[in-house]
Amino acid sequence: MMRKLFAPLLGVAAAGLLALAGAAQAQGTIKIGMTSALTGPYNEFGEGNRRGVELAIEKWNKAGGINGQKIEFAMLLDDQLIPDRAVQNMRRILDNKELVGIIGPAGSGPTLAVIDMAVADGRPYINPTAQTPSIIYPQGTDKAPRKNVFSFALQNDVETNVLGSYVAKRFKKIGIIHESTAYGTTAAGLIRKEIKKDANLEPVGVEGYNQRAQDMTAQLAKLQRDGADVVVCVGLGADLAVIRRNMSRLNFTVPLIGTNGALSLPYQEGAGELVLGTKGTMVGSFGHETLNPAAKEFADAYRAKYGTDRWWGNDPARPQVFLALSGANAYDAANLLFEGIRRAKSNDSQKIVQAIESIKSYQGVNALYSFSAQRHHGIGEDGIGVFEYVKAGDKIKLTLSKD
Repeated sequence: MMRKLFAPLLGVAAAGLLALAGAAQAQGTIKIGMTSALTGPYNEFGEGNRRGVELAIEKWNKAGGINGQKIEFAMLLDDQLIPDRAVQNMRRILDNKELVGIIGPAGSGPTLAVIDMAVADGRPYINPTAQTPSIIYPQGTDKAPRKNVFSFALQNDVETNVLGSYVAKRFKKIGIIHESTAYGTTAAGLIRKEIKKDANLEPVGVEGYNQRAQDMTAQLAKLQRDGADVVVCVGLGADLAVIRRNMSRLNFTVPLIGTNGALSLPYQEGAGELVLGTKGTMVGSFGHETLNPAAKEFADAYRAKYGTDRWWGNDPARPQVFLALSGANAYDAANLLFEGIRRAKSNDSQKIVQAIESIKSYQGVNALYSFSAQRHHGIGEDGIGVFEYVKAGDKIKLTLSKD
């Protein structure tokens, strides 16, 4: 008899406990972790990535979080773009089982050093910057991607198709100089392939250099002797500044056309007025007169939080074009990760991966993103432009190349 009397009360109590548990879960946080080059000579990417992720977190949390849960930047580690440090950081990140999503390093070398660990772990892994295609497609871009890795970078093959086609149509004696990293060697090979396909040309010379080298005179003198009528460079901004100064010293006056590092802050700061005439490939988000709604939202949020600093650029009215790959890329990456978690309605890794693969036509800053089980990279050739440094009054600015 007593059991019958208490049964309804027990049911009510159990329901109350379940409701409290559900409320506690809703009040918890969705935690993410990241390793990037927050300091050191290449922090234009890493620090920019941190800011992009923070702006995305603030946007979602201001709107109530993900399915009632706030987002927390639970681990943020500095690898300085050094592979060994990235590996140490990634071990710490993967050991934290509370993390729902992981955002990886800002370069191909560190990313390739950690990617197998991240794939074995299985949690959704977001690549904001590293360009080497094998990060996403280890068997080739026509084969299946790594199951839990999604890229918001300007992938090498996408950028070099645009760059290779551009130089193949305009020059006959193409010299290539590239950093001797996975990013540099892969991109140089893809440029060679593209100019062969487009114009049946072989470069007159291909020279490599070590990242952070303080002199590339020997490599450039070789390209000069080979008769190069253009120098195509694959490298980061600080190294391109050395190359440009060395070209000036050699009186090597042919055009310099580079990958996106040619449009970066360290290149501008290191080369000064020598940047004039340099051209480079870049995501065109901030190169258009009218920004798309996501780009404007990001720009407004960035300026409100950080002001018109060196990442923003010299024009108070609008961001420099390089902010697309030193902030907006990570903002897009975080937004798409959070959208995947929202759609999955779960912290389960496999469900989140499948939810990201289901995203079609999501307007970000840098692209209209569309993923599938076979496509895990977001930016295509249609979003890339060739920009040039020109003089505008007493200032230097970047504009879309007119030739």
